[in-house]
Amino acid sequence: MSYEINAVNREAQGTGASRRLRREGQVPAVLYGEGTEPMAIAVEHKAMFYALEKESFHTAIIKLNLDGKTHDVIVRDFQMHPFKQQVQHIDFQALDMNKPVQIRIPVHLLNAEASVAVKLQGGRVSLLNNTVEVLALPKDIPASLELDVSKVHAGQILHLSDIVFPEGVSSVALKRNENLPVAAVTGKKR
Repeated sequence: MSYEINAVNREAQGTGASRRLRREGQVPAVLYGEGTEPMAIAVEHKAMFYALEKESFHTAIIKLNLDGKTHDVIVRDFQMHPFKQQVQHIDFQALDMNKPVQIRIPVHLLNAEASVAVKLQGGRVSLLNNTVEVLALPKDIPASLELDVSKVHAGQILHLSDIVFPEGVSSVALKRNENLPVAAVTGKKR
């Protein structure tokens, strides 16, 4: 899915200026990265709030329109208000489409209800890590990674090496020879 966001430069910075922006329905943001000096910008709050609720938005390449120029960016970080439904701040990282980028990708379990551990051993498959840090060219960034758990048994622990990574995508931890656990299976062995 592709996203397009309009942004404007913001001159005033600081706590008071950010509060005024939020009252006007804007979110203070920063754009930094490949070939750009860090810039203070503002984006529309309503569009950002609903976009941040979508999982795909966090791994998508976003077209950021700023002063007639379009930047390819990803959401690097964001802050929410502790109890209001309000986005406080967003960091966008500009990308060079020819250089790999390090990004966290969500992990989804497949076929858990059909596995031996769940059906026959009364077990449950639990994610230990919801996201995995990968290295990929921007065009190769997947929306999510899938871990097939159809053949697991009670007591098993699944690691990063059990995930089938798409072509052009590699795990940062595996490159460091760290095969971290991703999911655990509970239940009684018979």
